[in-house]
Amino acid sequence: MSRSLKKGPYIDEKLIKKISKFKPGEKVVKTWARRSCISPEMVGFTIAVHNGKEHIPVFITEDMVGHKLGEFSPSHRFKSHGGRMAREIEKQEKERVKIKDEVAEEKIEKAATSEKSEKAPETETTGQKEGNKE
Repeated sequence: MSRSLKKGPYIDEKLIKKISKFKPGEKVVKTWARRSCISPEMVGFTIAVHNGKEHIPVFITEDMVGHKLGEFSPSHRFKSHGGRMAREIEKQEKERVKIKDEVAEEKIEKAATSEKSEKAPETETTGQKEGNKE
């Protein structure tokens, strides 16, 4: 549920004070206020938002105004959806990659053998010419 229009957006007072001390792009400002809304005064600043483990730098642009700071600093790492189907799909992808690698290796080997076969007659012909000169 969104915040009522009567109250207005929540912006952390300490964060606004920190930002007002600096010019845009001058310094990275650290904050733990993930719930704070991004205001137009913040545009151009780099704010390091805490995700529970570390501060992630977020450069504020005009498109971000009205969103929360926490939206740009993910606190959970997505691994994958589990289940039998996901495992089967993953196996199929691995098999496809193996097949592509094998095909690529075969092409490289064919190219290498064709280069050797092209170079070999040239050396023989030069050797025969040199033999004929003597």
